[in-house]
Formats: sequence, C-alpha cells, structure tokens
Amino acid sequence: MKKLADLLQLGDPRLYETCAPVVPAELPLVAGWVADLHHVMEEIRARYHFGRAIAAPQLGIMKRLIYLNIDRPVVFINPELSGLSAELFELWDDCMSFPNLLVKVRRHTHLTIDYLDENWQPQTRKMTGDLSELLQHEYDHLNGVLCTMRAIDDKSLKWRP
Repeated sequence: MKKLADLLQLGDPRLYETCAPVVPAELPLVAGWVADLHHVMEEIRARYHFGRAIAAPQLGIMKRLIYLNIDRPVVFINPELSGLSAELFELWDDCMSFPNLLVKVRRHTHLTIDYLDENWQPQTRKMTGDLSELLQHEYDHLNGVLCTMRAIDDKSLKWRP
C-alpha cells in the first residue's frame, strides 16, 4: 500500500512525463492502483484538508488513470477531453504534489470527458465549473503538465494561508 511519503513532489522528473495508456492486460492491476490512490488522497485530506481527485503519476504509476472521490469514487481510465468551452475562468489551483502552494490559472468552464470505467466499459460525462477545472488539472498530470506551468503570470503563485 502506497503512503503519503510515496507522493511525488514538485521537481520530481516523473511529474513531467507523459503517461502510457492502460492496456486491457493491466485491468487486474487497476483495483490495486485505485486503492493506493484512495489511501494517499485520504492522508492528504487528513493532513492538508483538501483533495477531491488524484492522478496515477503522482504516485509514480505512469499510467493514464485518474481517481476522483467527492461523494462517491469514480475511476477514469485512458480519459480523453473534448468539447472544451471557449469561455474560461480564473481560480487559485492547488495540487497534492505541492500542497502549500496555490497557483492562479485559467480553465475551461465546461468539457466532455470520454473514458473507460473500472470494468473497461466506455463512459462519457459532461463536466462544468469546479468539476471541469478539477478534471483539467488531473488530465494535465497525465501529460506531464503541472498547474505551475499554467500560471497566468509571474505573480500567480502564493503560499496557502
């Protein structure tokens, strides 16, 4: 079982890598990966009081997998974003890989996400507002992009109060 100490921190070169797709033969591994993601996210919530989703590469699992748990768990395998709105909004983004830093970014107000669920069944969801932002953040992790790389300008970083 992975622990908070296994969470990759800002500067770890693996956070800047593009992840490989999950292949059908790896489906038996997904439940273990999800358990690790869930456990570490719960530790983040207990220690830092935030955390709604986590991407597999944050634990060194270099696969295209996102775990979201707000009111119930949702597993996104090999997600693809489409239908990104032209309309953007600004927010102070946070990240478990640098929990004391906030980054002001612009995100699309809505999108569509296509993915496979934990049973390898295709799914499509439309996301708006904070869920759209959250999925964009986690999707970026799968492509080696951190919110620090999306900062609006050089004054868009601040310590969490």
